Amino acid sequence: MTIVVSTAPLPVPERRELWHEAVSRAFVPLDVNLLEKEPSPGTISSQRLGPLQISTVEAGPQVVTRSKRKISQDGKECLIVSLQERGASIKEQDGREALINPGEFSISDSSRLFRKKCLDEFRFVSFHFPREALRVREDDLRALTATAFSGTEGVAALVATYFARMAREAANFDDIVGRQVATTALEMLAMLVDERRGRFTFETPETASAALLRVKDYILRNLSDPDLSPPGIAAAHFISVRYVHKLFQLEGVTLGGWIRTQRLERCRQDLLRPRARELGVAAIARRWGFVSASHFSRVFRAAYGMTPRDWQVHGLFGEDRTAPGA
Repeated sequence: MTIVVSTAPLPVPERRELWHEAVSRAFVPLDVNLLEKEPSPGTISSQRLGPLQISTVEAGPQVVTRSKRKISQDGKECLIVSLQERGASIKEQDGREALINPGEFSISDSSRLFRKKCLDEFRFVSFHFPREALRVREDDLRALTATAFSGTEGVAALVATYFARMAREAANFDDIVGRQVATTALEMLAMLVDERRGRFTFETPETASAALLRVKDYILRNLSDPDLSPPGIAAAHFISVRYVHKLFQLEGVTLGGWIRTQRLERCRQDLLRPRARELGVAAIARRWGFVSASHFSRVFRAAYGMTPRDWQVHGLFGEDRTAPGA
């Protein structure tokens, strides 16, 4: 369920107090200093996805501070990932200051002092979750707060793309799928932290192995779709096409080669079934996503050393059968 809080309907003099309450309620207790004499309308739209609370925030210039006094009020250890969509903000934490521009994101830790300055009208999407949900070392996390992560390159781009898509689609997920999506998001964020701290080896990470299993399962369930493609596979998992290809590098194969092998194996099995004569070679090929019968025959012969028709005759049972025409 989406919860929306807006100060737009209120008279200007009453907006300040409600906004302070709304911000603290949506995140953690915070001090809010609005920089406009007459505060602009502010809106917070929030929804829950597994352990994540996703909030889209739009408002005018302000400074938000997590002070010692506010930390003592709740003592919660939460992390907040903020994806900047409009306007810029300045993040301060752990002795660092970073300018976060649109398309970039940053991480804040509620257990320590931090400050966020928005000097113009802004819009950002935040992802707020318990600290224990992100399995990374404490010193690694401390080294990356108040850091601008670019949404255009490397693992950071994968994280930005996934989180943005997750926020847009969150309302369409049921509880089970939502938790799976949120788990993948946190795995990717942990991978980013490990990469930035020099602890990420792509060939062996548990996060990549888990992602590969999910992608393979999706492919196997959609082998019959002739339109199955890298962009579609990536979109279904909220990751980039480049990352999908890298996952298959874990096993020393290409994405296209793995899909072709799976399709050929199922065709090979179907060609030996009793109904193969009725269906014909071309129909079996189409059933597993091959659009062209001639192309199917070529790749089948390259893989197994004989044509599909010959395989029907000299297949697993070694029977001298006459294969049906394609």
